[in-house]
Amino acid sequence: MTKILIAEDNAVNRELLRELLEARGYAVDEACDGQEALDMIAQNQPDILLLDIGMPVLDGFAVVSKIRENPRLASLPVVAVTAYAMHGDREKILNSKFDGYLSKPVNARALTEELERLFGTRENRDVPPDPPHEGDASGKTRAAGSSK
Repeated sequence: MTKILIAEDNAVNRELLRELLEARGYAVDEACDGQEALDMIAQNQPDILLLDIGMPVLDGFAVVSKIRENPRLASLPVVAVTAYAMHGDREKILNSKFDGYLSKPVNARALTEELERLFGTRENRDVPPDPPHEGDASGKTRAAGSSK
């Protein structure tokens, strides 16, 4: 079963995310601050981290930085789940080594789409590209995600 860690200091937001994720069949753990999230990642090895930006002890930027610096954790997909939704915030967050971005309040459809995108990306990281088709004069491989 896919394990997701929610790192969020607001109990209502954690509960909403938990309900959305468990309804889709995910196993969910919760952390209330950035340091607790790092400790739980080391212990429980989640498949993905949903990380609030504005948290006590360590904020989301500090957490993702520590994750990316650790070779054992560096490939963990991390999605920012944040109220930072002003012009330029998404780009700033994605440029800070987050793998995805969801604004609050979280839209259930957007959450599902982001998880599917990331799990598809992660599952295909070590898969070599498809060989060219016979008769394909260009010799180009198919784009990732194209139907076979």
